[in-house]
Amino acid sequence: MHIHILGICGTFMGGIALLARAAGHRVTGCDANVYPPMSTQLEAQGIGLIEGYDPAQLDLGADVYVVGNAVSRGNPLLEAILDRGLPYTSGPQWLAEQILPGKWVLAVAGTHGKTTTTSMLTYLLETAGLNPGFLVGGVPEDFGVSARLTDSSFFVIEADEYDTAFCDKRSKFVHYRPRTAILNNLEYDHADIFPDLAAIETQFHHLVRTIPRGGRIVANAAEDSLKRVIARGCWSEIEWFNDAAGWAADEGDSAAEARFALAGAELGSAEVPIAGAHNRANALAAIAAARHVGVRPLDAIAALPAFKGIKRRMEVRGVVNGVTVYDDFAHHPTAIQTTIEGLRRRQPQGRILAVLEPRSNTMKLGTMKDRLAPSLALADFVFCYAHKLGWSPAEALLPLGNKAQTHESLDALVHAAVQESEPGDHILVMSNGGFGGVHQKLLDALAQR
Repeated sequence: MHIHILGICGTFMGGIALLARAAGHRVTGCDANVYPPMSTQLEAQGIGLIEGYDPAQLDLGADVYVVGNAVSRGNPLLEAILDRGLPYTSGPQWLAEQILPGKWVLAVAGTHGKTTTTSMLTYLLETAGLNPGFLVGGVPEDFGVSARLTDSSFFVIEADEYDTAFCDKRSKFVHYRPRTAILNNLEYDHADIFPDLAAIETQFHHLVRTIPRGGRIVANAAEDSLKRVIARGCWSEIEWFNDAAGWAADEGDSAAEARFALAGAELGSAEVPIAGAHNRANALAAIAAARHVGVRPLDAIAALPAFKGIKRRMEVRGVVNGVTVYDDFAHHPTAIQTTIEGLRRRQPQGRILAVLEPRSNTMKLGTMKDRLAPSLALADFVFCYAHKLGWSPAEALLPLGNKAQTHESLDALVHAAVQESEPGDHILVMSNGGFGGVHQKLLDALAQR
C-alpha cells in the first residue's frame, strides 16, 4: 500500500512514517518549514519528502492519505483530497488500526515529561530483553530513531492529549487503548484547543475509561488534577508515585543520584542521567510501569545510569571557548522553570543565560505570559525572541529588571547573548521549534569572538 503523509515532519507523524515503512508500505509525505531532527531522520531512512502542499501531489496515486493534526481546512492538498473523495485517515487512527492490534500498549500521558518518560520506559524494556516497538515524540539517543516496529508483544507510545486531526477533535491518546498507562502530570496547556484545565481533565478521563480491568495506571500523587481525574471513576489497578505510601524517589548523595522506594522500603539508588527532580519522577514512573510487564525494579534501577537521553532534551550542542550551549524543548512555564532548576543543580558553577522562543500555540496566545518571568527567575540573564507575537514579552519580563532582554531580530539576540557570555557560562536555548538554527549561530559567534 502507498501511504502519503501530510505533515510528515511533525515528531508524531514522522514516527508514523517509520512504522508504516517497517510494516512494508511505500511511504511518501509532505510538510512545510521543516527542521531537524525529524527532517534528517526521514532523509536517513530514505523516505521521500516533498516541500509544501501542492495538490499536484495527488498524481502520486497514494492509496490512503494520513493527515497530521497540524493540517487544517483550507490547506490546498487537503481540500483536493476532500473534493475528490479520496481515502484519508488520521495518524492515531491509522496507528490504532494497523500497528497496535494484539500489542500490550504502554502509554505515557502528561503535560510535561512525556518524551523523556516514554524513552526511559522503552529503554528499560529494551535492557530487559523485551525488544519493544515504540513511538516517541522525539529521538531517543539510545535508539537513534523516533519509532520502531518489532515482533515483540510490547509497544510503548507517547500519548499526547492534543487533538487528533481536523476531522477528529478527540485527544490522540483515546485511540491507543493501553494496558499500562502513566499519568505523569496535568496542568493547563494547549490554549488554542482547550478552554480550561477541566476540559483537559475530561480528555484524560476518556483515556482512563479505555484501560481494561486487568490494566494498570501509574499516576502522580502530587497532582490534584490527576486525583480529580481518577475520582471520576477508575476501573483498573492504580499505583501512585510521588507518594510515601507508594512509589517514591528522593535525591541521593549528589544532584545526579536518586534513591527509589516502594511502600517505604528502599529499592536501590542510581544516577539519573537527565537533571532535575522532575526527571527523578519520570524515572520513577518508568520503573513502576516496567514492573507491570515483568521488569524487576532492581534491574530497571541498575539500567538507568546508561540511559543516554533524548535529542533536544538538555542536549549539549557544543562547547566553545569555555561556554556550553544546550538545546531543550521547554516551551511551557513549568517546563522552563524545572529545566533551569535541573541545570542549576547539575552545574552549580557558572551563569545560566536563558535564550527563549515563545513558540507553542499556548505561548503565542499570551495565555501564560504572567508566569513567564517567575519561570525564568533562576537564570542569570534572559534573551527572549519577540518576533511576531501578539503580546509584549518585554512587558511580561519587567519583573526580571535589567537581566532580561527582548529582541525582534534573531541576529541581534545572538550577538547580545554572545557578548554577555564568558568562560564557564551555560547558554540554555529553549524552544519547541527550529528557532532559526540559533544553536549553531551561537556556536559560530562564540568561535568568532
